Amino acid sequence: MTTRTDRSTTIAQPRRLLRSTGTVLFGFIAVVVLSLATDEVLHVLEVYPPWGQPMHDTGLVLLALSYRIAYAVAGSYIAARFAPRNPMCHAMALGVVGFVLSTAGAIATIPMDLGPSWFPIALVLAALPCAWLGGVLYR
Repeated sequence: MTTRTDRSTTIAQPRRLLRSTGTVLFGFIAVVVLSLATDEVLHVLEVYPPWGQPMHDTGLVLLALSYRIAYAVAGSYIAARFAPRNPMCHAMALGVVGFVLSTAGAIATIPMDLGPSWFPIALVLAALPCAWLGGVLYR
């Protein structure tokens, strides 16, 4: 026979997993939406070249890197802030997602010569430190 305590524990586990996944997804969506919106604004204002054209200007690439880093920290802060428990684990989980996706992006885009190859490599290297910083800022 299942006691009330056992039943509530088994029900709570899937809820916590779903909430944890949703929290990391929420942080990820924030990073993606903010990054793409900023990219679009800078393309529309003709600060950046048109979509699909290479961008080799070091200043512009550093601009893109700077706001992506800021948004990665913000997304990790969001993941930590809304975490049901263990905020730093949620921030770092988002960092791992960012690391994996940035690595895949670097592998895919470096041969395309869309800009300097150090840019996607910098995104890979920044993923985990940004996640850590977002978690620390929440604390």
